Amino acid sequence: MKTLQVKLNAAASRVSLIGFVTVLVVISTCKGSANVAATEGQQQQPASSQPTWQPNAAELDPPANAPAALKVDGKRAFQLTSDFVAIGPRGLGSDGHKKAVDYITSQLKAAGAAVEYDQFDAQTAAGKFPVTNIIGKIQGKKDGVIALAGHYETNLPTSDDLKAATAAGQIFVGANDGGSTTGLMLEIANVLNKQKGSAAAIDGYSVWFVFTDAEEATVKWSDADSVYGSKHLAKKWQQDGTSQKVKALLLLDMIGDKDLDVQRDENSTPWLLDVVYRASQRLGTQSHFFKQTTAVEDDHKPFAKIGIPVADIIDLDYGFNNVYHHTSQDTMDKLSPKSLQIVGDVVLETIRALNTH
Repeated sequence: MKTLQVKLNAAASRVSLIGFVTVLVVISTCKGSANVAATEGQQQQPASSQPTWQPNAAELDPPANAPAALKVDGKRAFQLTSDFVAIGPRGLGSDGHKKAVDYITSQLKAAGAAVEYDQFDAQTAAGKFPVTNIIGKIQGKKDGVIALAGHYETNLPTSDDLKAATAAGQIFVGANDGGSTTGLMLEIANVLNKQKGSAAAIDGYSVWFVFTDAEEATVKWSDADSVYGSKHLAKKWQQDGTSQKVKALLLLDMIGDKDLDVQRDENSTPWLLDVVYRASQRLGTQSHFFKQTTAVEDDHKPFAKIGIPVADIIDLDYGFNNVYHHTSQDTMDKLSPKSLQIVGDVVLETIRALNTH
């Protein structure tokens, strides 16, 4: 289970108090622990490297006369999500997982992206599994990279979170958790490809679409049993110098919920979160962002540890008391094209802001 510390501002609609009060609430979910002790005998990870790029968010506000940001098509992102979720469960080593890799690859290529793989065998808490991180690259005119990331696999049916559902004959398709981000990222790739047209590169930095694998715990979430794909890719980027090229990494997770409420994550880079929020303000959708502050264990942390500025754009409040998360109820009927539209447009506006540097 994961313990999230959630700070609610007294001015927020969910708390009605006189004056300015901060309330500390502990919410239990299933992605990992914000304060999980290192496994006995396991070495602690090195301290985060200091990011080389630390601008003031206001300095990245696009000029008034700058071209407007591109927009996604929420309905198309929803359809891509639906098509992807129709594959079924996408657990490590399964036929569904192989179909997911093929689907993402074909869609990225159709969007004009060059596709690469980071493949390895992971020794997990549930045994050894092949892991495939998929990276789709759209070349930019500026020297540098903005990475969009999100995991695509689902929990193993034998993991602690799904044991009861599996025993009851239920399946977990991860419509929001893994599905929504995959559909939205593919739609953003389509939009950027159309903007590029017949040119060799898009305006601004290159954009890499990083579909991470093995994010979910294979048995029970811990520092050791989670984010296998991101740990491997971050280490690779640190060793080959790629990390120095990445200006920012925007992680998307569980952003299709009809009741969209993206939390501000304390494990993300503050100035980059500020850029995201200012982007939402310019689009008039800030009411869906950062009413709550959380500390989330997710795919962004390995990249933060090697000095890449990161922002986890996540709505970890899925149904009342997070009731749909990691259950057979995580299905397409809980999602909304409007939520995908809101998040996708904020991501593209954030990219526009980062490109002003």
